Amino acid sequence: MARYFLIRLVSLVISLIVASVVIFSLIEIIPGDPAAFMLGINAQEDTVAALRAELGLDVSPVTRYFEWIGGMMTGDFGTSYTYRTPVTEMIGERLWISLPLALIALALSTLIAFPVGILAASRRGSMTDTVIMGFTQLGVAIPNFWFAMLMVLVFAINLRWFSAGGFPGWDEGFLAGLKALTLPAVSLALPQASILARVMRSALVDTLDEDFMRTARAKGLNRRQAIWRHALRNAMIPVLTIIGLQFSFLLAGAIIIENVFFLPGLGRLIFQAISQRDLIVVESVVMLLVFAVIVVNFAVDIAYALVDPRLRRQA
Repeated sequence: MARYFLIRLVSLVISLIVASVVIFSLIEIIPGDPAAFMLGINAQEDTVAALRAELGLDVSPVTRYFEWIGGMMTGDFGTSYTYRTPVTEMIGERLWISLPLALIALALSTLIAFPVGILAASRRGSMTDTVIMGFTQLGVAIPNFWFAMLMVLVFAINLRWFSAGGFPGWDEGFLAGLKALTLPAVSLALPQASILARVMRSALVDTLDEDFMRTARAKGLNRRQAIWRHALRNAMIPVLTIIGLQFSFLLAGAIIIENVFFLPGLGRLIFQAISQRDLIVVESVVMLLVFAVIVVNFAVDIAYALVDPRLRRQA
């Protein structure tokens, strides 16, 4: 297990280094000068040069890269070009919205998908299986932003159970913050639950046809006991993969949902920084999200080894 963990840890470090180089290089080749953009088209050259020096843009890209990486390793993500505030503070304020939103959506997705997928697999070929797969196909086909607008129309405008958007802040109370995140979390969770339920059903169906399942039934276990004691654990590898990918998507890919509900999260911060050419914010936030994705994948790999001892022996 220690060897397997070490191999995955080395892979994580290499992935982070490669990702940082790619992100910085892509930002560097974007046309346009942030200083000239901030000052406007009528700005004098000496004024633009002074602002570039103030922002640290007058040094070589290699120097800026190592200064950026060194600062991130110490918790200093730089200073925003537009707002002139530390990027770390901007990320910290918005992370407390995006992270709970992603966790709530992932919890809802898992709580819905597991029983639905298990039920469909245990009754494969029946009317129950057909109906469940039909609803999950519909959930996969519907865009989450359209579903979000439908949720706003029904529950915010017509029923008035929730607000149509905005976030009051956690200072107003946990329940107030949770209520503001409910509709966005449901809008993100239901399409992901449809995907996860279909993967769970497919993995279980394949596992139910294995020889060890027939052996378990021959030893006296009923169908439900055989599924919960043997089939479910062996079907978890693809399911864990999807859960890891879903958390990464929910954390990094909720830009549209955050804009639909006017949530001041990381997704909306990236959108605003791109429109304002605040490149240091874009670099830092994207790198943070990539770090989260890679760490989640690392955790999923470790979970693989805990679920399937064969991976530990292969390592």
